[in-house]
Amino acid sequence: MPVLTPPLRRAVALAVLMSALPLLLHLPPMVGWGTAAIALVAGWSALRKPLPASLRILLVVVITGAIVLGFGFRVGRDFGSALMLAMLVLKLAELRDLGDARRVTAFALFAPFAAFLQDQGPVTLALGAAGIVGVLLAMGRLAQAPKPPAGWRVESMTLGRAMLLAAPLALVGFWLFPRLPTPLWGLPENALAKSGISETMSPGDWIDLMADDRPAFRVRFDGPRPPNETLYWRGPVLSRFDGRTWTLNSWLAAYPAPTFPTDPEPVRYTLTLEPTERRYVFALESPSAWPAGIEPGFDGTLKAREPQRALRQYQFEAVPSAPFQSDLSEPLRRNHLALPEGFNPRTLERAREWRASAGTDAAYIRRVMAWFNTEHAYSISAPPLGRHTADEFLFDTQLGFCEHFSSAFVILMRGAGIPARVVTGYTGGVQNRVGNYFVVRQMDAHAWAEVWRAGQGWVRMDPTAAVAPERIFDTLENSAVGGLGGTFRPMFDFGDSVREAWNNFVVAYDALRQAQLLERAGWRGAGAAEVGQAFILAAGVALGLTLMVLLWPPKGERDPLMRAWRRFLSRWARSGIEKRSDETAEAFLHRLETAKGDGGEASALVKTFIDLRYAAPDAESSAQREALTQALRRYRPPRS
Repeated sequence: MPVLTPPLRRAVALAVLMSALPLLLHLPPMVGWGTAAIALVAGWSALRKPLPASLRILLVVVITGAIVLGFGFRVGRDFGSALMLAMLVLKLAELRDLGDARRVTAFALFAPFAAFLQDQGPVTLALGAAGIVGVLLAMGRLAQAPKPPAGWRVESMTLGRAMLLAAPLALVGFWLFPRLPTPLWGLPENALAKSGISETMSPGDWIDLMADDRPAFRVRFDGPRPPNETLYWRGPVLSRFDGRTWTLNSWLAAYPAPTFPTDPEPVRYTLTLEPTERRYVFALESPSAWPAGIEPGFDGTLKAREPQRALRQYQFEAVPSAPFQSDLSEPLRRNHLALPEGFNPRTLERAREWRASAGTDAAYIRRVMAWFNTEHAYSISAPPLGRHTADEFLFDTQLGFCEHFSSAFVILMRGAGIPARVVTGYTGGVQNRVGNYFVVRQMDAHAWAEVWRAGQGWVRMDPTAAVAPERIFDTLENSAVGGLGGTFRPMFDFGDSVREAWNNFVVAYDALRQAQLLERAGWRGAGAAEVGQAFILAAGVALGLTLMVLLWPPKGERDPLMRAWRRFLSRWARSGIEKRSDETAEAFLHRLETAKGDGGEASALVKTFIDLRYAAPDAESSAQREALTQALRRYRPPRS
C-alpha cells in the first residue's frame, strides 16, 4: 500500500477535525474538553508520526473513563456517539498508509449526522456542512492517489457540480418525504436532563434554573403586547404538600376542565415551544381558544396529547388575568385546604390569628401581602431550610425567591381556611427587536399562587411580585442599560432571530405543514398516501433531470491545458498558419518551423506540449502542465 504524502495527511486530518467539531460542541463540558485535547494531539501526530501503541492505549482508557464520568454512567445513544467521536480522532494518531486514511475519512461522516441528533439549528448545519465538504474533498484526493491531485480549485469545482446535481433530490426529500409525527431517535439525553419546569417544587430547588438562559419558548403576538404584569405562562399546578415538596395530585386529573372566560377581543399569539419530552404547553393565562391536539385540564393547564419531543408551534387566544371556575366542589375544596400534620406550627398559628382579626378573606390576604412586602426580601442566595420550611422562611431567614414565597403563601392561605394552590410556569419575555417577537427563557421560570374566591373563582396572587416586582415584571430590555448587555444586545437579537426564522422555516416543518403545502399546490385532501405519491413523482422527476444533465454532451474542453492549446492554435490560424484537423502536433510544429524559420518561443511551447500531453502524470509534470497552460494563454504570435 503506498505511503501517505504530507499533503494527503493534512487533508485527512483537517477533514476529520472539521467533521468532529459540530458534535464536539454538544458534548458535556468535561467530555468535550477532553476529546478536544486528544483531537489536537492526534492531529499533530497525523502530521508528524504515529504515536506509540502504549500511549494510544493509555489515551483510550483515559478518554473512555472521562466519557463514562461525563455521562454519569448512563449508557445510551449520546454516550455511544461521544465514545465513537473519541475513537475517530484517536485514529488520526495511527495513520500509516492510504488504507488507514480512507477508512478514517469514511468513518468521519458519522460525526456531523450525530450532531444533528443533538441540535438542528443553523450553526450546527453550517459546521456540519463544512465538515462534510471537507471529508468529500479528502475522499476525492485519496481516490486519485498515488496520482498527483488536480488542485483544490479543480477539486472544489468537481465537488460543487456533484452537489448541485444532488440538490434537486435533496430538496424533494425535505419538502415531500413523508414526515414522522415524532423524531426517529427521540430527544438528546442531555436535553432530557435539563428540560426546565418539572412536576414538583421544593423551596430552593430552582437555583440552577435561574442561571439557565436557554429559550423555553418564543411568542409572536398578532397585535400589541399585553402589559408585563399579565404575562404569566401557566404550567403544572401543584396542590399536594407533604411538608417539604409540592406535587401534582394525580386523582384530580379525572375532573372535567373548567369553563374559561371569553372576550370579544382576546390576545392572539403564536407560541413556538422548545422540546421538553413533557405534555405541558405553557400558554398565557387564561386561555380562551386553543388548536386541535391540545387538551385543557381541570386546573386550567393546557396539555398536548403527546409529549413535546420536537419543536412545536401553536396558535392561542387568551384573556389575561381573568379568574375562572367560579364553582368549587367539596372534594376539590378539601384537597386545596389539606396540610400535613406536624409541620410549620408558627405559620399556622399566625394564619388563624390574622384571619380571625381580619374579618374577611380579602382583608386577610391584603395583610399577608403587606407582611411579605415589609418584612421579607427577594434573594437567590437564600439559606437552605429544614423541616418547617414556611416557619423558617417567614420568621427566621426572611430571604427567598419565588418558590419560598409561593409555598409559604399557600400554607398561610390554607391555614386560614382559604383554598389555595401553587402554580408553576414562566413570566415575562424579552423582546427581540430584530424579529419583533418575545423570548421566554428558562431563567424566567416562576412559581406563584392561586386562591379561590367565592363568586370569582381562582384568582392569581403573586407574593414574589409584592416584594420584588422588578424580578417579575422587568425584562432584559428594560434592565440592560449601558454596559455589555446593551452593547451586545443587537448581536444577540440578530442571532436569535436567525434561529427563530430557521425554526419556522425548517425545524417546525412537520406532517401538517407538508399536507398544507400540497393542498396549496392543488392536491386536495392530502393524507399520508398522497404525500408518498407526491414524493415518488417528484423524486422521479428530480432523478430524471439529474440523469439528463449527466448524459448531456459536455460543451467545450474541460482540460485547462487543452483549452489553452486550442486558443494558441486559433491565434496562429488568424496569423495565417492553421492546424488541420488530421494533422498531428508534431507535423504542425514542423510546418510552423518551416514557415517561420526558427520557431522561437512558439516552437518551444509546442515541443513542451507534445512532451507533457502524452507523458505519464507525476507530481513534477503537474506543475509543468500548469506553467505551460499559463504560457500558452499569454502567448501572442508575432506580427508579420
